Amino acid sequence: MSKLQAAIIGATGYTGGELLRILNFHPHLEVTQITSRTRMGEYAHVPHPNLRNTRVGGLTFIRPEDVRKTDVIFLCLPHGEAAKQIDHWATLADVIIDLSADFRLQQLEAYARWYGAPHPSPQWVSRFVYGLPELTREHLRGARYASGVGCNATAANLALLPLVRAGLLDSTQPVIIDVKVGSSEGGAESSPASHHPERSGAVRSYAPAGHRHQAEVEQMFRLVHGEGATVPPLHMTVTAIEMVRGVLATVHAFLKQPMQEKELWRAFRACYKDEPFVRIVKSTAGIYRLPEPKILAGSNWADVGFALSEDGRKVTLLCAIDNLMKGASGSAVQALNVMMGWDERTGLEFPGLHP
Repeated sequence: MSKLQAAIIGATGYTGGELLRILNFHPHLEVTQITSRTRMGEYAHVPHPNLRNTRVGGLTFIRPEDVRKTDVIFLCLPHGEAAKQIDHWATLADVIIDLSADFRLQQLEAYARWYGAPHPSPQWVSRFVYGLPELTREHLRGARYASGVGCNATAANLALLPLVRAGLLDSTQPVIIDVKVGSSEGGAESSPASHHPERSGAVRSYAPAGHRHQAEVEQMFRLVHGEGATVPPLHMTVTAIEMVRGVLATVHAFLKQPMQEKELWRAFRACYKDEPFVRIVKSTAGIYRLPEPKILAGSNWADVGFALSEDGRKVTLLCAIDNLMKGASGSAVQALNVMMGWDERTGLEFPGLHP
């Protein structure tokens, strides 16, 4: 069977590089076009040196204006650009995965609140499916357009999802989401904050009282229980730490009634027993007793775990991911696999690194 052809628009950044790395091994898809406005004519392996002497590493960057009609387009553009250009890209491919934030939020008022302006293409919002298969798998099947996911939101959502689905949370009590992130979350472009002497050794809470990805967590409650769902008060804090790849979400929440640990195990297993990329990590011995991002580098795994307070009312939920994989490019390819009816694990079975 011939492979489908794909183009990556904005392929010099970290998410574009991860897509190239993943799709280099994908049996059903071949990347044939990659774009850049600053590296036209250069090989892909110049900004992505890990791809040297690979099939995708030999591709050369072209102008976005020179992209030809193809089967699949991945949009890896700065926030706001995909929404402005979506009519154009839709003429060039039947299937589009947008890795930006432009089509993640289904409620236009939520977009305006969190992103500070009305949506540039509101007529397109309802055509996109939120691209987290664990949450929207049935809607992704056969869909033509999927949004990317926020990496911080993905970790928080996968930590919370078992209890939300089971209806175990006390919605009158706050949910506190504390997220630790690596430097790659800031993207490939340098800034004063990413300058090595400023960034190295940092423990910097740059979003101490709210983050845009919180909107996706609020949306998760509605995707599970409908638009009328009660969303508990959410409070998200994001802190940059000494790490390149990775997200660790530590979520503090309260249960409707006291529970035993075996009941929480039941909820987690019911939610994730058939998920190809979610592992429950809760051991009583060893170093890696609970989720840690370090061992997930380069993989599409999400490791989730929990701890219960002595009185059985408060639960601490944890989820670790690689922000560039399960938090971005990995979920994008996983969503595409679902959309096309391919095995969901295709191209994504790299297990991560240790040490």
